[in-house]
Amino acid sequence: MAEAFIIEEAEERVILVGVSVQEGDDTNDSLTELAELVQTAGAEVAGTAIQSRENIHPGTYVGTGKLQEIREMIAEFHATGIVCDDELSPAQLRNMEEILDCKVMDRTLVILDIFAARASTSEGKIQVELAQLRYRLSRLTGLGISLSRLGGGIGTRGPGEKKLELDRRLIKTRLSQLKRELEEVRRHREITRGQRSRSRIKVAAIVGYTNAGKSTLLNRLTSANVLEEDKLFATLDPTTRNLELDSGQELLLTDTVGFIRKLPHHLIEAFRSTLEEARYADIIIHVVDASNPQREKQMHIVYETLQNLGVTGKKIITLFNKQDQLEQDVTLKDFCADRTLKISAVSGLGLGELKSVLEEMLREDKQLLQGVFAYEQGGQLSLIRKYGELLEEEYRENGIYVKAFVPVEMYGSLEQNMNG
Repeated sequence: MAEAFIIEEAEERVILVGVSVQEGDDTNDSLTELAELVQTAGAEVAGTAIQSRENIHPGTYVGTGKLQEIREMIAEFHATGIVCDDELSPAQLRNMEEILDCKVMDRTLVILDIFAARASTSEGKIQVELAQLRYRLSRLTGLGISLSRLGGGIGTRGPGEKKLELDRRLIKTRLSQLKRELEEVRRHREITRGQRSRSRIKVAAIVGYTNAGKSTLLNRLTSANVLEEDKLFATLDPTTRNLELDSGQELLLTDTVGFIRKLPHHLIEAFRSTLEEARYADIIIHVVDASNPQREKQMHIVYETLQNLGVTGKKIITLFNKQDQLEQDVTLKDFCADRTLKISAVSGLGLGELKSVLEEMLREDKQLLQGVFAYEQGGQLSLIRKYGELLEEEYRENGIYVKAFVPVEMYGSLEQNMNG
């Protein structure tokens, strides 16, 4: 009988490398987050190396002395590679690989790998591939004389083409194709937004740092059945669900991709159509992990990213989530928000208050309508129920008395149809 062989994929063991350019910066916190990213990508952190320098070394990221120390760590911990906390230039990548003789990765590559594993819809896959190709294109460099040789063998004689030029051409061709596909997706998304606008239903975008609890909140409010996992970037594709409030008012809730420090520009560009859901929303629901010691820094990164996307002048509700994980009461403030609430998406704490606040904000964009409709104008009530908030309804001899909050743009036509 033939012997059966079981092939197991070896887990990568990596050394995390960071550079601290000034005393008191967030390099340690950034490396802690990088460790979570690496674990999410399926690798094991074997060790950490931080060098304090005035500037990042342009050729090797860290100094030559530190490189020798990292080389010794790789041998000692049996590591298979290193992950640098910043995006490496092609020269840094090539030089470090030559000196360390191991696999060299950066933060951007790890995030791209996670995104590639998590993308499930066609749009998500297009966006991830687009970001990956942009990243690769900027790092296509020659590997010495090997890429300058012409092809050999039957069918390859003639002027030939360098492999580097061929790779670059193939990537650019694929990029053009993906951009066309993404443009189709963008047009479809604009049509969907136009339909929402005509329906006059308000939209609230749920934003926040990755793993703050956005998907859990959406599931709790709307039974969306979105994946919930205690990992960075557990969900990638945006989900929109309808939320009916106690007063009968409706609101569309849209979950968005989580933000993170040093979010690669390749991803921001590729996922712009997805991230811009927040730009077209009426209300921003900012979810913050209140149990995270770095919550202040994370809030700053979220607002910085929103500003880069042109998301300004929106009503903001900040939710300090994960109150069930706080061992003691802490001071929680957000001066950029119109309202702040303490909630727990898991236990449901504060979600009733959140719905009340949403109703108040929706009412701010409506005008009080009060009067009597003739019975032949009874169809107007269905419009009020659909787009407004019906407070009172009474059938009288001269018609139907109505008291309701209605959208400002509908108020004029409804008032004209009233008796007197």
